[in-house]
Amino acid sequence: MLIGLCGSMLAGKQSVVNYLVDCQGFSRLHLASTASIPNSSPAAARSTSLKPANRPECNIFSQVEELVDHITKRWQHRWVTTDIWDESVLEKLLRRPSFFLVSVDAPLGLRWQRCKMRCASEGQSAPSLEEFVARNDDQLYNRNGGLARLIDRAEVRLMNCSDDLEQLHGTLEELDLPNEQRLRPNWDQYFMRLASLAAQRSNCMKRRVGSVLVREKRVISTGYNGTPRYLKNCNEGGCLRCNEGTTAGVGLSTCLCLHAEENALLEAGRERIREGSILYCDTCPCLTCSIKITQVGISEVVYSQGYGMDVETAAVFAEGGVKLRQFSPPRKGLVLLQSVEGNQPCDVIQ
Repeated sequence: MLIGLCGSMLAGKQSVVNYLVDCQGFSRLHLASTASIPNSSPAAARSTSLKPANRPECNIFSQVEELVDHITKRWQHRWVTTDIWDESVLEKLLRRPSFFLVSVDAPLGLRWQRCKMRCASEGQSAPSLEEFVARNDDQLYNRNGGLARLIDRAEVRLMNCSDDLEQLHGTLEELDLPNEQRLRPNWDQYFMRLASLAAQRSNCMKRRVGSVLVREKRVISTGYNGTPRYLKNCNEGGCLRCNEGTTAGVGLSTCLCLHAEENALLEAGRERIREGSILYCDTCPCLTCSIKITQVGISEVVYSQGYGMDVETAAVFAEGGVKLRQFSPPRKGLVLLQSVEGNQPCDVIQ
């Protein structure tokens, strides 16, 4: 596994690297900067200021191809690098299934305060806020290698709003960056992604729902919600209930939309659904669908998001002998370590 870290200056990338090296058994890799990196880039400035003692000879590479070859032959080891200079480097790293990108950022004002504190500790004069903003903008948006394009492609975006290393380490431990499921999805992730993809075909005005029916790790059928064939699509006015914005769970008897689970069951047919079949659905089935799911003999239902009838659905499944389980994948998206005000931990924003 190779974790690549990118992000704005003084956001805390080095602290994340230290955690991965000291607590998770990672080794750091270094890639020399190229002439295409602007001289004003803080990343380029840092690359020349590191002492040789911090860079083991065996882990320094002059070309990204050499680094890629190194990790390919040692794919079972854990590696980390912050030396992702531009998109050309990133593209070559992304060719390897053992690589994924994490960005680290922090509020501009907080990073300026960190800059002033660092300059004071080193006996240097701190830049003005205007100078710091200009340098920040050059690093992120320079047309010859701005890092904003790299940050936008990160699988996990870490917002480091605190200087508390214990808080940082605690969040990183919970986040579990070395989880192998980030590189290769397990069966739950795989089938749930297919369900989410099916949901994109939905024409329902209320919500998009997709489902996948599986037996012995083979897809039997897929379904998404919307009006039956030959009827006008819901998003074209075909279902009055959905188009009037009726509250969830109310007036279902007047709804013309087939649910994703129903479509998957109808597509499969009773003869293809046997013991051991699993239904993946990105929303917990409603009460009506839970009755049909139980009737056809499905053994397990895996869902991602809750719905207004989860308690009733769970009761039907419990009595009918259908296992109900919520899907919990590795966390992605923007992770807030701590709010700037109040010094309280924040939730994860997907």
